[in-house]
Amino acid sequence: MGKTVRQAARATVQLVRAAVLALGSCLFVTVLLITLAATATVVGAGVLPETVRLVRQIAGAKRRQVALWTGREIPEAYQPLTGPPRERLRTAVRDPGTLTDLRWMAAYYAYGCLACLVLPLWPVGLVVDGVWCGLMGREAVVLPLISRVADLDARWSRSLLKPSPKARLAERVEELTETRAGAVAAHGAELRRIERDLHDGTQARLVSLSMRIGLAKRAYDRDPEAVRRLLDDAQDQAEEALTELRHVVRGIHPPILTDRGLVGAVRALAASSGLDVTVLVDGLEGGTKSGAEGGPRAPAAVEAAVYFVVAEALTNAAKHSGSPRASVQLERVSTGIRAVVWDEGLGGADETGGSGLLGIRRRIAALDGIVTMTSPVGGPTMIAVELPCVW
Repeated sequence: MGKTVRQAARATVQLVRAAVLALGSCLFVTVLLITLAATATVVGAGVLPETVRLVRQIAGAKRRQVALWTGREIPEAYQPLTGPPRERLRTAVRDPGTLTDLRWMAAYYAYGCLACLVLPLWPVGLVVDGVWCGLMGREAVVLPLISRVADLDARWSRSLLKPSPKARLAERVEELTETRAGAVAAHGAELRRIERDLHDGTQARLVSLSMRIGLAKRAYDRDPEAVRRLLDDAQDQAEEALTELRHVVRGIHPPILTDRGLVGAVRALAASSGLDVTVLVDGLEGGTKSGAEGGPRAPAAVEAAVYFVVAEALTNAAKHSGSPRASVQLERVSTGIRAVVWDEGLGGADETGGSGLLGIRRRIAALDGIVTMTSPVGGPTMIAVELPCVW
């Protein structure tokens, strides 16, 4: 009986909050009518975007109420009200979210005061359920109706406030536009890095190699010992140029991914790291050219993205965390691959402090993935990425 009363009390509080919000919405009708009248006169059309912004705040308050009761958030899909007055007015009128909110507000006038229905249930429920449960040992029948009314309010609100397909499509287009811009920026930065590595490293060594071979040709007849020294230097330069070229190639697509797969490549990264790295694998064991133990492998672009994320995270941990240990977890999920890198260092990682974490976000966003980072001061630091792919 005590649990039933507590649940009914919680539902009553939820419904009272809903009723207060409904009352505020009714009072907002006056503001809405004034806005419509001002918009009709054209002179006061600039008030409309601010009114729409207020409608969004009221709808957002209801979304938070429903999320608090059900534990599931209702997504929002609004176009930003920014720019000059004419653009803000056009956005306020054409945004599908405006129509969704107004439709909910109109319906909320009818069902927003469901709390009035539950007030008579309390005295009846305390008497009936007190006798029914206390004396006869049966389950309560009246007080649970209060929770059902709260569920009904949440269900109707979720149905009316969820974004329309058109709004979700507009949000998705905007998200893909930002992702494309980030991918283009990341691609440009990668090309500049490759060009810089080739110019400052491989090209410089090849020029030096060419000069030594030229000097050796000139001294071939008159100074054989000098020629030998020059050829030895030329051989060293050729080996260094080859090393530089391999480094550049690994930055484009590591050959170890092709030879040993993602798991083997990450284990090689862990072995070469300056930290004591533990690699945990779930569902991706193996990793040869033919796949994980004969199973399918993720696309090459996905494996490369995960590899570079792990490499960057381990490098940052070795440089800045102050922790001697780190862990890497690779997990195959139904929708793709999830990778988590964490350390028990100092924490306080800041994405604005360098290009490494920003590069991770751009690389993952280009493949429609998700990046989650937590790094409170004092640690630990955790970077988790999830990339979609078809198995």
